[in-house]
Amino acid sequence: MNVVAEVKDLRVEIGGRAIVDGVSFQVRPGKVTALVGASGSGKTTTGLALLGEYPAGAKVTGEVRASEGLFGYVPQHPGAVLNPARRVGALLRDIARDQVRTLPRPECGAAARTRIQRALYIAQIPEGEALLRRYPHQLSGGQQQRLVLAQALLLGARAVVADEPTTGQDMVTKQRIVDQLAAVARQGIAVVLLSHDLDVVRALADEVLVMRGGRVVEAAPAEQLWLAPRHPWTSELLAAQGDMGDSPPPGEGHAVLQVRGLTARHRDGARSPKGVVRIPELTLRAGECLAVVGRSGSGKTTLARCLAGLHRDYEGEVQLDGTPLPRSLRARTREQLAAVQYVFQDAKAAFDEHRLVLDQVARTAVRLRGADPREALDEALNTLTGLGLMEELVRRRPGGLSGGELQRIALARALLARPRVLICDEITSGLDAVTRRGLLDTLAVLLRDRPELALVLITHDLGTAATAARIAVLDSGELIEQGPAQQVLTEPRHGVTASLVRGSGRLAADIRP
Repeated sequence: MNVVAEVKDLRVEIGGRAIVDGVSFQVRPGKVTALVGASGSGKTTTGLALLGEYPAGAKVTGEVRASEGLFGYVPQHPGAVLNPARRVGALLRDIARDQVRTLPRPECGAAARTRIQRALYIAQIPEGEALLRRYPHQLSGGQQQRLVLAQALLLGARAVVADEPTTGQDMVTKQRIVDQLAAVARQGIAVVLLSHDLDVVRALADEVLVMRGGRVVEAAPAEQLWLAPRHPWTSELLAAQGDMGDSPPPGEGHAVLQVRGLTARHRDGARSPKGVVRIPELTLRAGECLAVVGRSGSGKTTLARCLAGLHRDYEGEVQLDGTPLPRSLRARTREQLAAVQYVFQDAKAAFDEHRLVLDQVARTAVRLRGADPREALDEALNTLTGLGLMEELVRRRPGGLSGGELQRIALARALLARPRVLICDEITSGLDAVTRRGLLDTLAVLLRDRPELALVLITHDLGTAATAARIAVLDSGELIEQGPAQQVLTEPRHGVTASLVRGSGRLAADIRP
């Protein structure tokens, strides 16, 4: 079988430290090669090497050989690579016209349209003409992702690198992404999948490379690796994929945060049910973890942003210890800001790229609690190392850290405010199973050691939600069900909740040509 690309003994060093070391593999047409491993294991650096992209200042040795033809790249945050000032149709037509410029002029228009329609079909974009008239910001994250894929296909990509394509997605959306990438592979296009999601990897991959500390510790066909892993780290990853543990009982502490008659609207003025979040009543108690679950677009993040003062266009009340909180973050006192802290899903965007992350974490204690700067640095370092981050790592700038490492640093920064309410928005979605379990265990210890703390866990993953005491389910902006976690997961009362529970099983894909 032909080889689309081959990597031989790749080594990438930054500042004398190897972030990828001795990596070798082949990429074959119509096959899915998956790179899996913990955050910071070198997956993205290895994947980007296929495109000839390396970190600034990197020393690179080894070989990356690719046959003629383009490598497409679908980033984890596709909106960042789309031109926001041009409609989708214009973006695609520019590419298609360049592909047919050698044809007679009267034939160019029809040929370009045919190419666009074929790319949209393979990328599984059924919206067609309606989507072509929109701007990128008017598309959902999944649509943006498929658009970037369509662009690569239009350019004639022989291979596609998909970087964490299912991060932060509910099970229904994950299945669509699996189907989409399987359809690409059926066209004879190679797919390199960079993922921490072992269910997605098992559904799609032909070959799996397990990475740790920049090295490949095991490489095998997917089914062989699942049935008979040889390396202890592989076995640990697979073991951690299972049950996250039993749900604790609902909290009996006093009510810390209460939502009363909340109706939130988006700033575009939308009045349809899709543009509104309605929460009649919701209570969070001290020492308790509340998981807010629902499909993508159900209103989970909008609710969380209302609690934190980041979305002020709402009616009703959010009360902290019985006192209404100002709707706007700017109107809250320093004590109120410290009391409700938010950890964002996109941790990288929440940091100043020019400053050391240790300094940024420590500054939270200085600004919100009035701590002494030297003592704040010591507290920040102790908190960060307690989350499994080495001192050498946290003395870097954000660009030198992986997404998972930044996620834990963002959590540490919020904890230095000593909050009463900690809102975590999909903070486990970009983590491998071992790191995710460790982070959830850390949150459980925090609740045990800080009885005044309450946790809101925004998640699409029911396995993660099962670690909470209570679960609230949102659908199309409506609070459709809430109750003890064990009860909601085993005896759901609403049909949507039942479908989410049924859909939490294993993904499947047909990648046969």
